[in-house]
Amino acid sequence: MRKIIVQKFGGTSVADTEKIKNVAKIVIKEKENGNDVVVVVSAMGHTTDYLVKMAKDLTPNPSEREMDMLLSTGEGVSIALLAMAIQAQGYDAVSYNAMQIGIMTENKHSKARIVDIKTDKLRQNLKEGKIIVIAGFQGVTEDGEITTLGRGGSDTSAVALAAALNAERCDIYTDVEGVYTTDPRVVPNASKLKEISYEEMLELAHAGANVLHPRSVETAKLNNVPLRVRSSFKINNLGTLILGVDKMELNNPVAGVAQDLSQARIVVCDVPDKPGVAAKLFSKLANENISVDMIIQSYARKVSNTNDIAFTVDKTDVAKTVSALNLLKEEIGATGQIEVDENISKVSIVGAGMIDRPGVASLMFETLAQQNVNIRMISTSEIKISCLVDKDQSLKAVKALHEAFHLDSNEIADVKGDLPNL
Repeated sequence: MRKIIVQKFGGTSVADTEKIKNVAKIVIKEKENGNDVVVVVSAMGHTTDYLVKMAKDLTPNPSEREMDMLLSTGEGVSIALLAMAIQAQGYDAVSYNAMQIGIMTENKHSKARIVDIKTDKLRQNLKEGKIIVIAGFQGVTEDGEITTLGRGGSDTSAVALAAALNAERCDIYTDVEGVYTTDPRVVPNASKLKEISYEEMLELAHAGANVLHPRSVETAKLNNVPLRVRSSFKINNLGTLILGVDKMELNNPVAGVAQDLSQARIVVCDVPDKPGVAAKLFSKLANENISVDMIIQSYARKVSNTNDIAFTVDKTDVAKTVSALNLLKEEIGATGQIEVDENISKVSIVGAGMIDRPGVASLMFETLAQQNVNIRMISTSEIKISCLVDKDQSLKAVKALHEAFHLDSNEIADVKGDLPNL
């Protein structure tokens, strides 16, 4: 039985007709390897940014429905052109948008989640030997409304298709050669990882690494779909394989360092210190489809019996968050101000090898202290430690942590997980 390989190409990979021809060669090479191929493509280059700008030129607050109608057109151009490029090389290819295939989503605009994918048409086309090119980033509701999946939606489309088709693997082609220990633009001697676990990649994605969107990694993990991050321009480089942690040998306590400059810190001051208040606050934000990341609650003030609740949200959600909280303040009895700070960065270390490994947190905090970086909030998981710091100290923090955990390309091969003495 022929194996199914799902390939995804981002906007930079299909930015012009020459690059589309290059993508066609990569697709055909996979087909010639004896595999069935399903290709997911994003809109060309900066098409989405251009469409957003046009909408904002017309109205500062375009409706989410009409934005989905507008933005979903970008991928339609890419899929048709790529199918033509493949056909020009003598191979049978066919393009489909989400509605034609049946990529079904929940009834939400701009950040919809995939709930089902119809595979009958896909399997019939594969049986006929066709290469299938599908529009990423978009879906359709049961009542025929066009939706989009939000940031990183094409990655999610590709992984969801791979899961639905029981694909052998999902290859994410991009303009980088794989997953690095940190952003190589920040630390030039960052190491490219040969492999990384779903868990580590998910935490890095949530922490600000922009290689893959968290939803795509989460979908891959839930469905046990192996992912490979590869370069569209260096096709002989196998990139980074993402798979289950049980299949990996963990030598290093930390796999990578990430920074996230896209978050804002919100503080709701003088909140009554009583049961149910936090539940009401975060339920309100959830109902507004606002995702919250780091959360901290101060000790109660004995005189007023109040505390402060601080948390982080994406900067794009700040206005909506403040509006929702202003409506809620009277209901929960909050008497203080709502403070917003966008001059912050989340810096994180991630590694499945840090489980039951003492000294990781202390080394992180000591390293930041030595660099005179003040920590404003801390959150942890089993394989991640995140610190909120001032934006202008973020790069310094990332570089220091990358060095402290021996992640430089000339050191990583020699590290066996031992932490230096403090």
